[in-house]
Amino acid sequence: MVIVAAMMMASSSFTSGSSSDKPDKIDPCGISNQTFKGGERITYKVYYNWNFIWIAAGEVIFEVADKGDHYHFSAIGRTFKSYDWFFKVRDYYDSYVDKLSMRPTLTERNVHEGKYTMYDRTKYDHTRAKAVSVKGKTKETADEQTVELHECTHDVLSSIYVMRNVEFQSLPEGSSLPMKVYLDRQVYSLDIIYRGLEEKRVKGVGKCNTLFFEPEVVIGNIFKDKDGMKVWVSNDKNRIPLLIESPVSVGSIKAVIRDYQGLKYPISIED
Repeated sequence: MVIVAAMMMASSSFTSGSSSDKPDKIDPCGISNQTFKGGERITYKVYYNWNFIWIAAGEVIFEVADKGDHYHFSAIGRTFKSYDWFFKVRDYYDSYVDKLSMRPTLTERNVHEGKYTMYDRTKYDHTRAKAVSVKGKTKETADEQTVELHECTHDVLSSIYVMRNVEFQSLPEGSSLPMKVYLDRQVYSLDIIYRGLEEKRVKGVGKCNTLFFEPEVVIGNIFKDKDGMKVWVSNDKNRIPLLIESPVSVGSIKAVIRDYQGLKYPISIED
């Protein structure tokens, strides 16, 4: 999961820290969209560091489509052909989100990573606090399971866009965004910690005014420590991620913004 981990694993991360060092909590429920619109498309180039050598491994593309009373968020993660011989990735993630609540009504994932495949289509009933997941190695072999949800549960993609709509600039350093995120038939509790404003040099862009975050992650096959992921977001009205860095179990990864179009506001990120 090297490719997709760079952009999405921050939103499926499970916090293991105590609340004592997170004095300011932000309520993620009831947040309305002020930062993006239909037609937005952002591309990131993903690098993998192995034995002190940075390799351009692939890309992740995020898109937003306006579907009337819903947004359709999509993310495609794929390795470059020159990297496919080593570990081929073709990951597809789609999420349909109610505009008023910013909560998902349907998500669909198709994962192809090396020899590993997975299909998951989940429908959400937030009124009954339940989700119905059809999941398996392939669509044809998937089985159905009902999962209990928590209040204000999001999926991976909707949590990213909710985060973009929080006014972190006016909050003290150390403030946190607590969220409930559904992934793979589980609901994870997470905190995304705001570390303050930072001037950051981003490859291909230059010095940027950014909001700096440190999400905690779950220790497992990808991450060996709960700390280490760092995310820099544009300090403007769009609040788009510009750079993500993270250690993984073998080496490290980073995702760097490469291209963007269809933003709701003129971008203003350079120092």
